Amino acid sequence: MTELIITGVITLAVGLAVGFPLGIRYRKIVSEKEISSAEAEGTRIINEAIKRAESQKREALLEAKEEILKNRSEYEKEVKERRSELQRQENRLQQKEENMDRKTEALEKKEESLASKHQHADQENQTIAKLKETQLSELERISGFTVDEAKAYLIDQVEAEVTHETALKIKEIESRMREEADMRGKEIVAQAIQRCAADSVAEMTVSVVPLPNDEMKGRIIGREGRNIRTIETMTGVDLIIDDTPEAITVSCFEPVRREVARLALSKLISDGRIHPTHIEEMVEKARKEVDTIIKAEGERVTFETGVRNLHPELSRMLGRLHYRTSYGQNVLQHSVEVSHIAGMMAAELGADVQAAKRAGLLHDLGKSVDHEMEGTHVALGVEFARKYKEKEDIIHAIEAHHFDVEPRTLVACLVQAADAISAARPGARRENLENYIKRLEQLETITGTYPGVEKAYAIQAGREVRVMVKPEQVSEDQMVILARELSKKIEDEMEYPGQIKVHLLRETKVVDYAK
Repeated sequence: MTELIITGVITLAVGLAVGFPLGIRYRKIVSEKEISSAEAEGTRIINEAIKRAESQKREALLEAKEEILKNRSEYEKEVKERRSELQRQENRLQQKEENMDRKTEALEKKEESLASKHQHADQENQTIAKLKETQLSELERISGFTVDEAKAYLIDQVEAEVTHETALKIKEIESRMREEADMRGKEIVAQAIQRCAADSVAEMTVSVVPLPNDEMKGRIIGREGRNIRTIETMTGVDLIIDDTPEAITVSCFEPVRREVARLALSKLISDGRIHPTHIEEMVEKARKEVDTIIKAEGERVTFETGVRNLHPELSRMLGRLHYRTSYGQNVLQHSVEVSHIAGMMAAELGADVQAAKRAGLLHDLGKSVDHEMEGTHVALGVEFARKYKEKEDIIHAIEAHHFDVEPRTLVACLVQAADAISAARPGARRENLENYIKRLEQLETITGTYPGVEKAYAIQAGREVRVMVKPEQVSEDQMVILARELSKKIEDEMEYPGQIKVHLLRETKVVDYAK
């Protein structure tokens, strides 16, 4: 068995030794044939590539020549068109030049004609001037007056006649209209005031917070002032802590913020816990409480006056007036009073009662935001009324209630009258002594600087001004015109409640001595 295996191995070895060189030679022959065929194929591919490149080159040259020919033809066409356009423009310019030449010639002819006419007119004017001088000389000789003396005489005569007739006419019209208007106006206003029993006591928002003791001031200030800084930052007010015993003053121009601060301080003092976190909680509670009061006040006045379908935001703005005062008078109560009075007068005159009451209630709407926004309360009220879709007659009444514009409707006139009546009630408003004295001085200054006025005195707390005139300078007819001019000037330059009576006095004194 072993011998057979050995014999097989030997035979396999001999076979490999003989077959390996033969295999190598065969592979070499095959490789040489493949190389030769690959070289032939490469030569064929290169030749084909050369032929294809030459063909593409010839095609590109042909295309380039065609493109050049095409561009040349387009260029030549464009050049021809431009030349023709230039030729047309040149022809038009030539025609315009010819037209200008013709017009120039025509203008020269017209100038020559006008020059001749002007010369002729100058000659005629000279002739007319000579005739006029001759006629004036003749008139002066006949009348015995020079030209200036005749003009002065005619002007004096006309002024005297016109002044006398004007004064008589004014007296007649004023007398008749005053009798009718006073009778009817007094009746309507008296009835309206009698029927409106509104509170006329002056009110002011309290800005002083009482303290249980002076030790509370130190707690409100806090360590290094952190408590007072927190209160002022959260509410937007200034706290004035001075030597006033057991009291703190809250200072702020905006009445709602001042009320929030007052309520928050009152709650903090009652609670006793005063630190920044608790201050924020109390300020937020006070703000919610004030908002609730504002909403309730707005709903109350709309219900009280019978004004319906008012926008919620306008109702809220009315509620803010609960904390607003004007010369010590509560603006919300004033608005309610104006609404009632305007409605009553409208009923007497047969006008729209609801429109008058609505306009009267909303006339001072802008005062609720005039501390926060720029502009007068009239302009702000008009802006918000228009924003919340109020009718144009209501907007006009708001705009005209201080004569910013001329009133065009009966409702606007009624709101003006009701506003003046409410403000002029005895005790309704108060102002400081300085403003009162300034108004009296301004009244005397306005009336005392007119030519012919000797002295002017403001009496009856500024509700009447008596003017003494110089009799040698102001005639009785001129007194009527002077009184109207003074009244108009006072209306234009001063602001005052109610009305001011202008009383002119003219006295002629003659003194003689019997010897």
